[in-house]
Amino acid sequence: MARHLTLAAILALTLAACGGGSSDSGDEETGAMQRLSTQQEIPASMRGKPAKQFFGAQPVAAALPPAPFGSYAKGCVAGAAQLPETGPTWQAMRLSRNRNWGHPTTISFLQDLSRKAAAQPGWAGLYVGDISQPRGGPMTSGHASHQMGLDADIWMLPPKSLSLSRAERESISSISMRRANGAYTNSSWTRQHHEIVKAAASDPRVARIFIFPGAKVQMCEDEKGDRSWLRKVRPWYGHHYHFHVRLSCPPGASGCANQAQPPAGDGCEEARQWVRNILNPPKPDPNAPKVKPKPKRELTMADLPGQCVNVLQAR
Repeated sequence: MARHLTLAAILALTLAACGGGSSDSGDEETGAMQRLSTQQEIPASMRGKPAKQFFGAQPVAAALPPAPFGSYAKGCVAGAAQLPETGPTWQAMRLSRNRNWGHPTTISFLQDLSRKAAAQPGWAGLYVGDISQPRGGPMTSGHASHQMGLDADIWMLPPKSLSLSRAERESISSISMRRANGAYTNSSWTRQHHEIVKAAASDPRVARIFIFPGAKVQMCEDEKGDRSWLRKVRPWYGHHYHFHVRLSCPPGASGCANQAQPPAGDGCEEARQWVRNILNPPKPDPNAPKVKPKPKRELTMADLPGQCVNVLQAR
Protein backbone atom coordinates (compact mmCIF):
# COMPACT_ATOMS: atom_id res chain seq x y z
CA MET A 1 0.00 0.00 0.00
CA ALA A 2 1.28 3.45 -0.82
CA ARG A 3 2.81 5.40 2.03
CA HIS A 4 0.09 8.02 1.88
CA LEU A 5 -3.52 7.27 1.02
CA THR A 6 -5.39 9.83 -1.06
CA LEU A 7 -8.60 11.26 0.30
CA ALA A 8 -10.53 9.31 -2.31
CA ALA A 9 -8.84 6.10 -1.21
CA ILE A 10 -9.63 6.78 2.43
CA LEU A 11 -13.28 7.34 1.56
CA ALA A 12 -13.33 4.10 -0.38
CA LEU A 13 -11.64 2.15 2.38
CA THR A 14 -14.08 3.31 5.01
CA LEU A 15 -16.71 1.09 3.42
CA ALA A 16 -15.96 -1.61 5.93
CA ALA A 17 -16.18 -5.34 5.49
CA CYS A 18 -19.10 -5.70 7.89
CA GLY A 19 -20.59 -2.27 7.46
CA GLY A 20 -20.94 -0.83 3.99
CA GLY A 21 -19.47 -1.81 0.67
CA SER A 22 -17.24 -4.71 -0.20
CA SER A 23 -14.31 -5.60 1.95
CA ASP A 24 -10.50 -5.59 1.95
CA SER A 25 -9.25 -4.73 -1.55
CA GLY A 26 -12.70 -5.22 -3.04
CA ASP A 27 -15.07 -8.04 -3.83
CA GLU A 28 -13.51 -9.40 -7.00
CA GLU A 29 -16.07 -11.76 -8.41
CA THR A 30 -13.83 -14.32 -10.07
CA GLY A 31 -16.57 -16.93 -10.51
CA ALA A 32 -19.23 -16.89 -13.18
CA MET A 33 -22.28 -15.33 -11.54
CA GLN A 34 -25.49 -16.42 -13.19
CA ARG A 35 -27.45 -13.20 -13.20
CA LEU A 36 -30.97 -12.37 -14.28
CA SER A 37 -30.77 -10.90 -17.75
CA THR A 38 -33.94 -8.85 -17.68
CA GLN A 39 -36.45 -7.66 -15.14
CA GLN A 40 -39.12 -9.71 -16.95
CA GLU A 41 -37.62 -12.79 -15.26
CA ILE A 42 -38.24 -11.28 -11.82
CA PRO A 43 -41.75 -11.56 -10.35
CA ALA A 44 -43.57 -8.27 -10.69
CA SER A 45 -43.97 -8.04 -6.92
CA MET A 46 -40.16 -7.96 -6.52
CA ARG A 47 -39.18 -5.58 -9.29
CA GLY A 48 -37.44 -2.37 -8.40
CA LYS A 49 -37.77 -2.84 -4.64
CA PRO A 50 -34.91 -3.24 -2.16
CA ALA A 51 -33.95 -6.89 -2.03
CA LYS A 52 -33.30 -6.61 1.70
CA GLN A 53 -37.01 -6.36 2.42
CA PHE A 54 -37.61 -9.80 0.88
CA PHE A 55 -34.63 -11.54 2.47
CA GLY A 56 -35.13 -9.88 5.83
CA ALA A 57 -38.69 -11.18 5.98
CA GLN A 58 -37.71 -14.85 5.63
CA PRO A 59 -37.91 -16.66 8.99
CA VAL A 60 -36.33 -19.96 7.94
CA ALA A 61 -33.93 -21.34 5.35
CA ALA A 62 -34.92 -22.41 1.85
CA ALA A 63 -35.64 -26.14 1.69
CA LEU A 64 -33.07 -26.68 -1.05
CA PRO A 65 -29.67 -28.39 -1.21
CA PRO A 66 -27.00 -26.20 0.46
CA ALA A 67 -25.48 -23.78 -2.02
CA PRO A 68 -24.09 -20.22 -1.90
CA PHE A 69 -24.85 -18.07 -4.93
CA GLY A 70 -23.12 -14.89 -6.05
CA SER A 71 -20.50 -13.00 -4.09
CA TYR A 72 -20.06 -11.99 -0.46
CA ALA A 73 -21.76 -8.62 -1.01
CA LYS A 74 -24.21 -9.64 -3.76
CA GLY A 75 -25.63 -13.06 -3.15
CA CYS A 76 -27.83 -15.47 -1.22
CA VAL A 77 -27.71 -18.98 0.21
CA ALA A 78 -29.93 -22.02 -0.25
CA GLY A 79 -30.24 -24.78 2.33
CA ALA A 80 -28.65 -22.79 5.14
CA ALA A 81 -28.15 -24.41 8.54
CA GLN A 82 -28.90 -22.69 11.83
CA LEU A 83 -26.23 -22.44 14.50
CA PRO A 84 -27.99 -23.73 17.63
CA GLU A 85 -28.61 -20.91 20.08
CA THR A 86 -26.40 -22.61 22.67
CA GLY A 87 -23.85 -25.39 22.41
CA PRO A 88 -21.20 -26.90 24.65
CA THR A 89 -18.63 -24.30 23.59
CA TRP A 90 -20.61 -21.41 22.05
CA GLN A 91 -23.60 -19.12 22.32
CA ALA A 92 -25.23 -17.25 19.43
CA MET A 93 -25.80 -13.61 20.31
CA ARG A 94 -28.52 -11.07 19.46
CA LEU A 95 -31.04 -13.81 18.70
CA SER A 96 -33.75 -11.27 17.87
CA ARG A 97 -31.92 -10.54 14.62
CA ASN A 98 -32.31 -14.15 13.40
CA ARG A 99 -28.86 -14.02 11.84
CA ASN A 100 -27.43 -17.26 13.23
CA TRP A 101 -27.79 -19.00 9.85
CA GLY A 102 -25.08 -19.95 7.40
CA HIS A 103 -23.87 -22.47 4.87
CA PRO A 104 -23.35 -25.81 6.68
CA THR A 105 -19.59 -25.45 6.17
CA THR A 106 -19.69 -22.19 8.14
CA ILE A 107 -21.69 -23.70 10.98
CA SER A 108 -19.26 -26.63 11.21
CA PHE A 109 -16.28 -24.25 11.18
CA LEU A 110 -17.72 -22.15 14.02
CA GLN A 111 -18.34 -25.21 16.16
CA ASP A 112 -14.77 -26.42 15.51
CA LEU A 113 -13.29 -23.01 16.32
CA SER A 114 -15.35 -22.72 19.50
CA ARG A 115 -13.84 -25.97 20.79
CA LYS A 116 -10.35 -24.61 20.17
CA ALA A 117 -11.30 -21.38 21.94
CA ALA A 118 -12.60 -23.34 24.93
CA ALA A 119 -9.12 -24.84 25.32
CA GLN A 120 -7.68 -21.35 25.95
CA PRO A 121 -7.25 -20.24 29.58
CA GLY A 122 -10.17 -18.08 30.66
CA TRP A 123 -12.35 -18.87 27.66
CA ALA A 124 -15.43 -21.10 27.91
CA GLY A 125 -15.80 -20.98 24.14
CA LEU A 126 -17.07 -18.28 21.78
CA TYR A 127 -19.80 -15.70 21.57
CA VAL A 128 -20.86 -15.74 17.92
CA GLY A 129 -22.32 -12.59 16.39
CA ASP A 130 -23.98 -12.19 13.00
CA ILE A 131 -23.55 -14.91 10.41
CA SER A 132 -26.33 -14.49 7.86
CA GLN A 133 -30.07 -14.27 7.44
CA PRO A 134 -31.91 -17.59 6.85
CA ARG A 135 -31.62 -17.19 3.08
CA GLY A 136 -28.71 -14.78 3.05
CA GLY A 137 -29.09 -11.81 0.77
CA PRO A 138 -28.81 -8.12 1.62
CA MET A 139 -29.44 -7.46 5.30
CA THR A 140 -31.99 -5.05 6.66
CA SER A 141 -29.25 -3.24 8.59
CA GLY A 142 -25.58 -3.26 9.42
CA HIS A 143 -23.75 -5.36 6.86
CA ALA A 144 -23.00 -5.16 3.17
CA SER A 145 -21.40 -8.61 3.09
CA HIS A 146 -22.59 -11.75 4.98
CA GLN A 147 -24.88 -12.50 2.01
CA MET A 148 -23.84 -16.06 1.09
CA GLY A 149 -23.70 -17.55 4.58
CA LEU A 150 -19.89 -17.66 4.44
CA ASP A 151 -19.10 -14.71 6.76
CA ALA A 152 -19.28 -14.68 10.56
CA ASP A 153 -18.47 -12.23 13.34
CA ILE A 154 -16.72 -13.53 16.46
CA TRP A 155 -16.96 -11.41 19.59
CA MET A 156 -13.74 -10.35 21.29
CA LEU A 157 -15.34 -10.78 24.71
CA PRO A 158 -14.01 -13.96 26.39
CA PRO A 159 -17.09 -15.95 27.46
CA LYS A 160 -17.18 -16.69 31.17
CA SER A 161 -20.70 -18.15 30.97
CA LEU A 162 -22.48 -20.14 28.28
CA SER A 163 -25.81 -19.97 30.06
CA LEU A 164 -26.87 -16.45 29.08
CA SER A 165 -30.61 -16.01 28.63
CA ARG A 166 -32.09 -14.60 25.42
CA ALA A 167 -32.60 -11.28 27.20
CA GLU A 168 -29.01 -11.20 28.44
CA ARG A 169 -27.74 -11.84 24.92
CA GLU A 170 -29.59 -8.73 23.77
CA SER A 171 -28.16 -6.47 26.47
CA ILE A 172 -24.58 -7.70 26.92
CA SER A 173 -21.93 -6.12 24.70
CA SER A 174 -18.55 -7.17 23.48
CA ILE A 175 -15.47 -5.17 24.47
CA SER A 176 -13.14 -3.09 22.34
CA MET A 177 -9.53 -4.18 21.93
CA ARG A 178 -8.22 -0.99 20.37
CA ARG A 179 -6.24 2.00 21.59
CA ALA A 180 -5.30 5.21 19.75
CA ASN A 181 -8.11 4.83 17.20
CA GLY A 182 -6.96 1.33 16.26
CA ALA A 183 -3.23 1.93 15.98
CA TYR A 184 -2.55 -0.29 18.99
CA THR A 185 -4.21 -2.96 21.09
CA ASN A 186 -5.30 -2.06 24.60
CA SER A 187 -4.85 -3.94 27.87
CA SER A 188 -7.81 -6.23 27.13
CA TRP A 189 -5.94 -7.90 24.26
CA THR A 190 -4.37 -11.20 25.33
CA ARG A 191 -2.33 -14.04 23.94
CA GLN A 192 -5.57 -16.02 23.94
CA HIS A 193 -7.02 -13.63 21.35
CA HIS A 194 -3.90 -14.15 19.26
CA GLU A 195 -4.23 -17.94 19.44
CA ILE A 196 -7.92 -17.95 18.55
CA VAL A 197 -7.38 -15.71 15.53
CA LYS A 198 -4.42 -17.90 14.55
CA ALA A 199 -6.55 -21.04 14.82
CA ALA A 200 -9.19 -19.48 12.59
CA ALA A 201 -6.68 -18.26 10.00
CA SER A 202 -4.92 -21.64 9.97
CA ASP A 203 -8.12 -23.43 8.98
CA PRO A 204 -8.03 -24.27 5.24
CA ARG A 205 -11.73 -23.35 4.92
CA VAL A 206 -10.96 -19.71 5.76
CA ALA A 207 -10.18 -17.15 3.05
CA ARG A 208 -9.72 -14.01 5.15
CA ILE A 209 -10.02 -12.56 8.61
CA PHE A 210 -10.69 -8.84 9.10
CA ILE A 211 -9.44 -7.15 12.26
CA PHE A 212 -8.33 -3.65 13.22
CA PRO A 213 -4.77 -2.68 12.17
CA GLY A 214 -3.27 -2.52 15.66
CA ALA A 215 -4.21 -6.14 16.33
CA LYS A 216 -2.66 -7.33 13.09
CA VAL A 217 0.59 -5.50 13.90
CA GLN A 218 0.59 -6.88 17.45
CA MET A 219 0.23 -10.42 16.13
CA CYS A 220 3.01 -9.76 13.63
CA GLU A 221 5.29 -8.70 16.50
CA ASP A 222 4.34 -11.59 18.78
CA GLU A 223 4.32 -14.54 16.37
CA LYS A 224 7.65 -16.39 16.57
CA GLY A 225 6.66 -19.60 14.79
CA ASP A 226 5.02 -20.29 11.44
CA ARG A 227 3.87 -16.95 10.03
CA SER A 228 2.02 -18.20 6.96
CA TRP A 229 -1.39 -17.79 8.60
CA LEU A 230 -0.82 -14.05 8.98
CA ARG A 231 -1.39 -13.61 5.25
CA LYS A 232 -5.11 -14.21 5.73
CA VAL A 233 -5.42 -11.65 8.54
CA ARG A 234 -6.23 -8.35 6.89
CA PRO A 235 -6.32 -4.93 8.59
CA TRP A 236 -9.65 -3.18 8.24
CA TYR A 237 -11.58 -0.30 9.72
CA GLY A 238 -13.69 -1.08 12.78
CA HIS A 239 -13.44 -4.74 13.77
CA HIS A 240 -12.19 -4.06 17.27
CA TYR A 241 -15.24 -5.45 19.13
CA HIS A 242 -15.23 -8.54 16.93
CA PHE A 243 -13.20 -10.13 14.19
CA HIS A 244 -14.80 -11.14 10.91
CA VAL A 245 -14.12 -14.57 9.43
CA ARG A 246 -14.77 -15.12 5.72
CA LEU A 247 -14.78 -18.64 4.33
CA SER A 248 -13.87 -19.62 0.78
CA CYS A 249 -16.53 -21.00 -1.53
CA PRO A 250 -17.06 -24.67 -0.64
CA PRO A 251 -15.80 -27.26 -3.13
CA GLY A 252 -18.24 -27.78 -5.98
CA ALA A 253 -20.13 -24.53 -5.35
CA SER A 254 -20.12 -23.43 -9.00
CA GLY A 255 -22.45 -20.49 -8.43
CA CYS A 256 -20.21 -18.95 -5.75
CA ALA A 257 -17.56 -16.30 -6.53
CA ASN A 258 -14.43 -16.23 -4.38
CA GLN A 259 -12.68 -13.00 -3.53
CA ALA A 260 -9.21 -12.69 -5.04
CA GLN A 261 -6.41 -14.21 -2.97
CA PRO A 262 -4.66 -11.89 -0.50
CA PRO A 263 -1.30 -10.51 -1.67
CA ALA A 264 1.70 -12.75 -1.13
CA GLY A 265 3.61 -12.48 2.13
CA ASP A 266 2.52 -12.02 5.72
CA GLY A 267 0.98 -8.57 5.16
CA CYS A 268 2.72 -7.12 8.22
CA GLU A 269 4.31 -4.15 6.50
CA GLU A 270 0.98 -3.22 4.97
CA ALA A 271 -0.60 -3.30 8.44
CA ARG A 272 2.20 -1.15 9.82
CA GLN A 273 1.48 1.39 7.08
CA TRP A 274 -2.16 1.46 8.16
CA VAL A 275 -0.94 2.24 11.68
CA ARG A 276 1.35 5.01 10.44
CA ASN A 277 -1.57 6.53 8.56
CA ILE A 278 -3.71 6.42 11.70
CA LEU A 279 -1.05 8.11 13.80
CA ASN A 280 -0.04 10.60 11.13
CA PRO A 281 -2.95 11.00 8.70
CA PRO A 282 -1.87 11.98 5.20
CA LYS A 283 -2.77 15.51 4.19
CA PRO A 284 -5.50 15.78 1.56
CA ASP A 285 -4.25 16.42 -1.95
CA PRO A 286 -5.16 20.09 -2.63
CA ASN A 287 -5.27 19.33 -6.36
CA ALA A 288 -7.62 16.40 -6.06
CA PRO A 289 -11.00 17.02 -7.69
CA LYS A 290 -13.80 17.59 -5.23
CA VAL A 291 -16.22 14.80 -5.91
CA LYS A 292 -19.44 14.57 -3.96
CA PRO A 293 -20.01 10.92 -2.97
CA LYS A 294 -23.05 9.42 -4.60
CA PRO A 295 -25.69 8.03 -2.25
CA LYS A 296 -25.44 4.27 -1.97
CA ARG A 297 -28.08 2.56 -4.06
CA GLU A 298 -30.13 -0.20 -2.50
CA LEU A 299 -29.60 -3.59 -4.13
CA THR A 300 -32.60 -4.98 -5.97
CA MET A 301 -33.25 -8.51 -7.17
CA ALA A 302 -31.85 -7.50 -10.56
CA ASP A 303 -28.44 -7.03 -8.90
CA LEU A 304 -28.35 -10.57 -7.51
CA PRO A 305 -27.78 -13.94 -9.18
CA GLY A 306 -30.83 -15.46 -10.82
CA GLN A 307 -30.89 -18.34 -8.36
CA CYS A 308 -31.79 -15.91 -5.57
CA VAL A 309 -35.36 -15.61 -6.86
CA ASN A 310 -35.67 -19.39 -6.52
CA VAL A 311 -34.15 -19.22 -3.03
CA LEU A 312 -36.79 -16.69 -1.98
CA GLN A 313 -39.66 -18.61 -3.55
CA ALA A 314 -38.69 -22.04 -2.16
CA ARG A 315 -40.69 -23.32 0.78
